[in-house]
Amino acid sequence: MNDEILTAFRGHTRLARGTRAELEADLAPLGPHPEGLLVFSDTTGRETDLNLTGAAPTPQRGRPKLGVKAREVTLLPRHWDWLARQRGGASAALRRLVEEARRAEAAQGPEATDRAYRFMSNMAGDLAGFEDAARALYAGDEPGFSAATSDWPPDIRDHALFLGPFP
Repeated sequence: MNDEILTAFRGHTRLARGTRAELEADLAPLGPHPEGLLVFSDTTGRETDLNLTGAAPTPQRGRPKLGVKAREVTLLPRHWDWLARQRGGASAALRRLVEEARRAEAAQGPEATDRAYRFMSNMAGDLAGFEDAARALYAGDEPGFSAATSDWPPDIRDHALFLGPFP
């Protein structure tokens, strides 16, 4: 199950934010190819597509290949005890912990800067102050970024800030 969070825009207005399944259900009334609809991954800042046709995706037969690899993990007894009490058992708990750590890591540093830049390039590349905003973004200059984006549509400015490296 993919729980990646996406954000949908129509023009410069944010329409919705949620998982792929949530957005597909919420935005399906707009029709299969709504004009001006752009959807972005909050994880990567890249544009993505939704299935708004209302047709269910073709189910896979059998167990999907997940690329699972069994490897040895050495933990103290108290760690194993804690893992055994977690929902889904030790493997599921470890996968959740790793995914949470990956998301937290992605929210900081160069990934966040690149993620914000990808979104900005697509949604604000033709707006006044874009070049100054990009320079401030990569310089880690939050006041400069805020100044450069002050005249942008609020939903675009706020989402770029949300995706970016600024606390």
